[in-house]
Amino acid sequence: MYIQIIHGPNLNMLGTREPEHYGCLNLADINAIIMSKARSLGVEVDFLQSNHEGVLLDALHQAASAGTDGVIINPAAYTHTSIALRDAVAAIALPVVEVHLSNIYARETFRHHSCLAPVALAQISGFGANGYILALEGLVLHLRSLQAK
Repeated sequence: MYIQIIHGPNLNMLGTREPEHYGCLNLADINAIIMSKARSLGVEVDFLQSNHEGVLLDALHQAASAGTDGVIINPAAYTHTSIALRDAVAAIALPVVEVHLSNIYARETFRHHSCLAPVALAQISGFGANGYILALEGLVLHLRSLQAK
């Protein structure tokens, strides 16, 4: 089983950027935690981070054609603005889990809307880096239940 992890804009700044919202771990720390959990689940993961919307779109498109089983994405600020990301998630016909480190519904009003949530399998927010682990566990359970059918 192969899962693509996609990190959106400004997540390369984790560890120093607004730790009261995003915690003190940097992106390498979070990726290491995800990798460790993936190994324990017996799945492969690959990581991509970009500050550019088009790169994120290309990664979603490539996931669909590369035999990827599912995607975990933290679209960051593009969550609230990107119809293009929403359309790509809808188009790829792969299960996608949307992750946010902070609880987007407990923050500024403009963060309360997700363009991706209506086309994602699930959304997890507010658990910090553990949200990625919850997303990975949930996505793997979902995919394994589909394989069992």
